[in-house]
Amino acid sequence: MRAEGTTLDGRGRAATTAGAGRGRRSGHIPGEAGVWVLVLGDMMVFGVLFVLFSQARAADPDVFGASRETLSLPFGLLNTVLLLGSSYFVARAVRALRDRDLGGDGGGGRRPALFFLAALVCGLGFAVNKGLEYGDKLAHGITPATNDFYLYYYVLTGIHALHLTLGMCVLVVLVRYTWNPARKPKTAVVEGCASYWHLVDVLWIVLFPLLYLV
Repeated sequence: MRAEGTTLDGRGRAATTAGAGRGRRSGHIPGEAGVWVLVLGDMMVFGVLFVLFSQARAADPDVFGASRETLSLPFGLLNTVLLLGSSYFVARAVRALRDRDLGGDGGGGRRPALFFLAALVCGLGFAVNKGLEYGDKLAHGITPATNDFYLYYYVLTGIHALHLTLGMCVLVVLVRYTWNPARKPKTAVVEGCASYWHLVDVLWIVLFPLLYLV
C-alpha cells in the first residue's frame, strides 16, 4: 500500500496533483491578510454602532418608529439594488481576470476593467441617490439635531458614505490597473480591493433594514 505522494505511474501522479490542487483551493483566502484585518475592524466598529442604535431605539420606540416612517423606502430600495449590482459586477470582474490569466478570455481582454467600470457606475448612482435623499431631508429641516433617530441615521449613513467614496476610488484604480490586457495584475491585490467593496455592500445590507424597515 503506497502513501499519497508516491509517483510510480500516471495514475499516481494524477492523484497527487489533484490532491495538491484540492488543498490549495480549500485553503485559499482572497486578498491579503491586512485587508481582512481592516474589514473585520470595520465590522466591529459598525457592530458597536448597531448595538448602540438598537439600545436607543428600545429606550424611545415611539420617536424611532415615527422617524423611520419619514424615510423614503424607494430611495433605500434603489440604493440596495445598486450596491447589490455593483458587487455582482465586481465578482464578475475578478472571475474574468482569473479566466484571462488562464488563457480562456476568448479575446475579451478588457472584460475585467469593464466589469469594474460597471460597478463604479453603480457606486456613483448610489452616491447621487443618497445625496438626493440627504437634500430632501435637509430641505424639510431634518438634521442630526432633530432627534436621536436622525442623529444615528446621519452618523451611520455618513460613515458608510465615506467607505463608499473610498471604495469608488479603489474601483477607479482597478479599472486603470486592469485596462491593459497585456498587464498581469497581482491576484491578491485585486481580490483584496474586491473584498473591501463587498464590505461596503454588506454594511448597507445591514443598514437598510435597520433604518428603513425595522
